[in-house]
Amino acid sequence: MSRRRLLGTAGAAGATGLALGAVGGAGAYAASRPAPATALTSVGTNSVPFHGAHQPGITTPLHARGHLIAFDLAPGAGRKEAAALLRRWSATARTLMAGEPAGGGATGRKDGAGPDGTAPDGGHDTGIALDAGPSSLTVTFGFGRTFFDRTGLAARRPAALDPLPAFSSDHLDAGRSNGDLWVQIGSNDALVAFHALRALQKDAGAAARVRWQMNGFNRTPGATPHPMTSRNLMGQIDGTGNPKPSDPDFDRRIFVPATPAAGIPSWMAGGSYAVVRRIRMLLDDWEKLTLAKQEQVIGRRKSDGAPLTGGTETTDPDLDRLGPDGEPVIPSNAHARISTPEANGGAAMLRRPFSFHDGIGPDGTPDAGLLFVCWQADPLKGFVPVQRKLDRGDALSAFIRHEASGLFAVPGGAREGEYVGQRLLES
Repeated sequence: MSRRRLLGTAGAAGATGLALGAVGGAGAYAASRPAPATALTSVGTNSVPFHGAHQPGITTPLHARGHLIAFDLAPGAGRKEAAALLRRWSATARTLMAGEPAGGGATGRKDGAGPDGTAPDGGHDTGIALDAGPSSLTVTFGFGRTFFDRTGLAARRPAALDPLPAFSSDHLDAGRSNGDLWVQIGSNDALVAFHALRALQKDAGAAARVRWQMNGFNRTPGATPHPMTSRNLMGQIDGTGNPKPSDPDFDRRIFVPATPAAGIPSWMAGGSYAVVRRIRMLLDDWEKLTLAKQEQVIGRRKSDGAPLTGGTETTDPDLDRLGPDGEPVIPSNAHARISTPEANGGAAMLRRPFSFHDGIGPDGTPDAGLLFVCWQADPLKGFVPVQRKLDRGDALSAFIRHEASGLFAVPGGAREGEYVGQRLLES
């Protein structure tokens, strides 16, 4: 039974209980049966296909809720166990993205999950999201550099997975960085996202263990009168300069070609590379600045995201315009100036972040900021040159702290009847 059908059953049962409690008897309920429940919005009914040329969760619009999780293969687990794990994970992701309950052991799936061949999830769906639709759920899988050593596939590791260079603004926690495997979960419903998280964690069984987990959020679709670029926790519109799928060079910048060039492994065809950074925002310091000073740091108006040189959010900034004082209207160290592709040899990446808030840190300040996720066909041509430039003189650097980092190869989408990573693990 689909979660959507179960919604009707659960909704009717809930309405029955409330009516009986209100009037004190079944006879009165029978005489005044409530109208059938109707969905308040269409958010829950939206679904994203699992199969395709690219994995979901890359060009999918920003989700309201997300989980980023890295796993390490268990001691003694190798290529065989990794293949069985990706097979399980792909089956679960495909099922949940369609809005169906996680099958697990209840379906008798036999894919090497345990010594008796049964899935390690206890044999039934947890019931967390039984009364919800797919809510645009996506699940995306990637491989870290160490995955290839653990599975005996070092010869097939892409050169683009070479470690990122060190940056002066880094304060990285090794325990919350990198990992053998990476999973990105996104949904427009928090319970649907958590349901997927639990199902995938249970599917891991004895094959892999969680290395780190980060939880994030964005504005809920439909919360504004019309679609808008999201804001981050500093209140700034964030993502204005993102490449768009309609751009003629979008695929070249974001995805590995269907026929990769020499030196790029064929199993990465249609794939991309994800750079993941946990960036803490020093909000107490930021909020002490005047609005004018905040806008000088960013180089854009806070109200609508337009450049300080005028226009709208999508207007190109006039980087040569000088003010009455003879100084650039957009300061030389403004974030918008330094990060623009024109200032970085055309380097571009697709930013698809989540905000996070993990309470109050030991220093008494908010442990909050941005789970930065960016996508590119080659991180050495996307993330690295831009971050190097920012590292040398971005005014925003005084108000942020890079606390964790990871780089992952995300293979192309699975074809029908295929699991993610099969072309790597079974060739």
